Amino acid sequence: MFGETDPSPLRMDLPTLQDFLAREFPQFEGEVLSLNETCCCLGLQIEDKHLRPGRTVSGPTLMALADVALYAAILARLGPIALAVTTDFTCHFLNKPSADRPLLAEASLLKLGKRLVIGEVRLFSEGEQACLAHVVATYSIPPQLTNARV
Repeated sequence: MFGETDPSPLRMDLPTLQDFLAREFPQFEGEVLSLNETCCCLGLQIEDKHLRPGRTVSGPTLMALADVALYAAILARLGPIALAVTTDFTCHFLNKPSADRPLLAEASLLKLGKRLVIGEVRLFSEGEQACLAHVVATYSIPPQLTNARV
């Protein structure tokens, strides 16, 4: 879980993380809702552009939210490092999302290593218990940060 693999405190609080994403990643349309040592939660309001035929939320929308959620969880732990990049991403679609409810993503870190970070995300429709998708992904930490961490 987030916080179990590396005892270091958060390096970005919620307002700082929100400001960083707004400045460095303006194409992200969601928002960081909460942040603590074990979880980073993001939300996304669903619009028609997020739907595919059949009025369900598209897979790319779910995957994008999960990717940004883990990126935000990593930023919170490492600080404002804009170049952390996804190197592996596996998504299991489990249930049909509601087209009329916001999406929620709960991201946690499984391993915070010197060069790689592995995390997981669970996606939900707001107010519903059923997990929509489960993601496990790996991110590469930029060399300049790797050299600074010991």
